[in-house]
Amino acid sequence: MRFPERGLYAITQPENKTMAQVLSEVEAALKGGAVVVQYRDKNPIDAVALASCLLTACHAYQVPLLINDSVELALTVGADGVHLGKDDGELADARHRLGPAAIIGVSCYNDIQKARAAANHGADYVAFGRFFPSDSKPLALPADTATLTRAKQQLNLPIVAIGGILPENGGQLIAAGADLLAVIGGIFDHEPEVSARAYQALFNP
Repeated sequence: MRFPERGLYAITQPENKTMAQVLSEVEAALKGGAVVVQYRDKNPIDAVALASCLLTACHAYQVPLLINDSVELALTVGADGVHLGKDDGELADARHRLGPAAIIGVSCYNDIQKARAAANHGADYVAFGRFFPSDSKPLALPADTATLTRAKQQLNLPIVAIGGILPENGGQLIAAGADLLAVIGGIFDHEPEVSARAYQALFNP
């Protein structure tokens, strides 16, 4: 499955929720138009079971499921790829283990040089952020919208923006160069289907 060129990138919010709740919320976001889902879970109870269910739900909508941090979990459940942060291992190792068809994304924070290096090593997309205050990553360093613009000019792969993005502020990131908006609380703190539609509308003004 290919990584989408534009749209809403939904990231799970499993804290203090049952597997059924997480699955129901993700299915609602998919119904609302999310074009890619990342399973992010810092304290999983049964990551294999939940990731497997999410994969089935995503594929019913022809949407790829990526796993945050864990190449091992991606391999175990047959996910479409992984997202790698700064402490999650090397891109080349992930590519070797997951194969040429896997989607691999890399967090680049506010670092255009890191993004260029990731692109040169075969990343499928790069992510920058945080752009606004974020409950999910309150200590993350801020990123500059000018970084999105430079990345759009210099890189030939999709650019993801993350961090405190709401329907009210996402449009300025798209205008600056973001191809996808990665969102956790903005979707799952509310009614996910309605929220997802509000984000998707930013891509079709």
